[in-house]
Amino acid sequence: MEFHLEFTPKFFDIKINHKQNLLLIGSCFTEQIGNKFSNHKFSVLENPNGILFNPISITKSINAYIDNKQYQEVDLFYKNECWNSWEHHSRFSTPEVNDCITGINNSQTHAHNFLKTADWLVITLGSAFVYELENNVVVANCHKVPADKFTKRLLSVEETVVEFQNLIKNLIAFNNGIKIILTISPVRHLRDGFIENNRSKSILIQTAHLLADNHSNCFYFPAYELIIDDLRDYRFFAEDMVHPNYAATNYVWEKLIDTCIDVSTQQLMKEIAVIVAAKKHKPSNPASDQHKKFRQINLDKVKKLQAQFPYIDLDEEKSYFL
Repeated sequence: MEFHLEFTPKFFDIKINHKQNLLLIGSCFTEQIGNKFSNHKFSVLENPNGILFNPISITKSINAYIDNKQYQEVDLFYKNECWNSWEHHSRFSTPEVNDCITGINNSQTHAHNFLKTADWLVITLGSAFVYELENNVVVANCHKVPADKFTKRLLSVEETVVEFQNLIKNLIAFNNGIKIILTISPVRHLRDGFIENNRSKSILIQTAHLLADNHSNCFYFPAYELIIDDLRDYRFFAEDMVHPNYAATNYVWEKLIDTCIDVSTQQLMKEIAVIVAAKKHKPSNPASDQHKKFRQINLDKVKKLQAQFPYIDLDEEKSYFL
């Protein structure tokens, strides 16, 4: 008797490898996957604005990277003893206005330069609900400002598709070779309500498929379906019953590897994982001959990989094992 129906995503025609640069942007699920790419030594930049959930804020931020928009004090507001940006996560908020501006603009410049040569842009959409100020400006983060200062509304498929079509046009003009992976966060926004969360996700799913079907440089990866329809069990969620747990995230990551990453890179990732795990090893006796031998073995592995694949950054591991 089968108690689980496994879902195998369609393989990408074009695959990811270590020579490529990946910009990841979107919900908190983006950061979980981004960390896994980083741990396997891919060249990654994730969430230059901090975590973003809605399509308007995501497209606006990427357009700002393209333009290398530089923020000024007039773009910020002061609340809760900090300077904040409606377009950025609270990790950029600081008591001193110049510190806030500097942090934001440094991130902007870095994202602008990275996007110039990015091979892949991975966008994880979280919610189709937006919060607007009185001037109809959509905010990326409410920064604990009272809810009565915002109007909450649900985007339409048409509105969201237009936003992304304009973004794709700008991206191609800026970086003609860039490829886009669209995915929907499996994190459930239950504070919106069960029915409302499903309405929101359905809009995002429809948008992503319309874009992937009509743009040759766009691909869809079904992270949402893997959690909600494949695993389909509360034991794969954290205690809040909203966020996928470690096992679920690993399951999605394994499917992403098979779907999006070429075979030779998959083998290289296994070798890198062994070295990264060895670096995390806590010896009971660091001065022992056994541990010295352990370090030398792994140092040899690092040197061998560096010689074969000079574009992979293993300097941190090399310094540790020296």
